[in-house]
Amino acid sequence: MKALITAGGRATRMRPITYTRNKHLIPLANKPMIWHAIEKIAECGIREVFINVNPGETDVQKSVGDGSRWGLSVRYIEQEGGPQGLAHIVKNARPHLGEEPFLFYLGDNIVLGSLRPLVERFEKGGLDCLLALSKVSDPQRFGVPEIRDGKIIRVIEKPANPPSDFAVTGIYIYSPKIFEAVTSIAPSARGEYEISDAHTWLIEHGASVGYEETTGWWKDTGKPDDLLEGNALILNGLPPNAFGNEGEKCADTVFQGNVRVGKGTRFGQGCVIRGPVTIGENCHLENAFVGPFTSIGDGVRISNAEVEHSIIFDGAEISCGRRIVDAIIGQNAKVTSCSDTLPRGNKLIIGDNSAVEL
Repeated sequence: MKALITAGGRATRMRPITYTRNKHLIPLANKPMIWHAIEKIAECGIREVFINVNPGETDVQKSVGDGSRWGLSVRYIEQEGGPQGLAHIVKNARPHLGEEPFLFYLGDNIVLGSLRPLVERFEKGGLDCLLALSKVSDPQRFGVPEIRDGKIIRVIEKPANPPSDFAVTGIYIYSPKIFEAVTSIAPSARGEYEISDAHTWLIEHGASVGYEETTGWWKDTGKPDDLLEGNALILNGLPPNAFGNEGEKCADTVFQGNVRVGKGTRFGQGCVIRGPVTIGENCHLENAFVGPFTSIGDGVRISNAEVEHSIIFDGAEISCGRRIVDAIIGQNAKVTSCSDTLPRGNKLIIGDNSAVEL
C-alpha cells in the first residue's frame, strides 16, 4: 500500500501566518504539522509516500526531504490546474499511485490513535473504500455520512442540515476503483470536485464502502483556534520519555510537570515552567512563566512575561510585562512593552488578517 498526503492550498483562514509559511509546516509541539502525518503513516507499515504540493513549492521538500528520516521513500506531485478539490488531487496522482490500494491523508489533520487498525480493517474486509469517522459538534464544516442500518448510503459535503453528527475525517483508504469515481463526478456548486461526491458515487455503483470510528481524538486544524487545540492535544499525549532537559537551569528555576528543553537553552532568574511544555534550542528565558500547552521554537527570548497555551515560532522575542494566552506568534516577531519607548502607548504594525487584543 502507498500513501498520498496533501500539503497544498493557501490556508487563507490561517493568515497572516500563512502569508509566509506553508500551513503544513506550522509547528505543533515543535514539529512541522506534516511530520505528525508522516509518522502515523510510517507507523502502520507504509513505505512509499507521495506528497501533493502547490506548483513551485520548495519549503515542504526542504522540511521533509526524501523521507529517509522515517524509513520512507517520499516523492512530490505538483498540483495541476489550481485548487479544484480533493477528488481532483486524487485524479492528479493516479499516474504515480498506479493500480494499487493507497491511504489518502490530509496533511493538516492530526490524530492520536494508530492508523494500523484502519489498514487492517480495509485489507481484511476486502473493501474498496474505508472512511474514518469522528463525532463532532459542528458537522456542517465537514463531509457528513448518512448511515442507515449500519451502512453509509451517501456522503454530503458541508450540509446545512447534517444527517448525522459524524464527520468524515481527513483519512481515507481506497482501492483503485476510486479513480473511476473521481473521473466520473461533476464539479459541485462551488466549482470543486468533492471527495464526498466520489464516495457517494462508489456507493451508488456497488463498491464496498466501510467506515470505522477513530479511536482517541482527531483534529482538523482549519482555524487558528484549532492549531492551539491540536498543539495542546499532542503535548498532552506525548509519553513521559519524550520530555527532558538539555538546557541550563538557574538555581531558582522551577519545572513542574512534563517539560522538554533543547540544547543551548538557558534560564535566568525567576523562571517557572509548568508542563506540558516544549522549548526549543538556544532560547533564553528570564523572569518568565511558561504555562501548560505551550510550544516555544528555537532561538526564542522571553523576559518579564507570562505565556500560556500558545505557539511561539523560532526567533520570537517577548518582553512585554504582560500575560499572553491563546497566542500564535510568528517567526522573528517581537512583543515588547509600550512603556519601553516614548511617547508611551500601544504602537502597532498590523498586517492583513491579523488579530490583536489590548
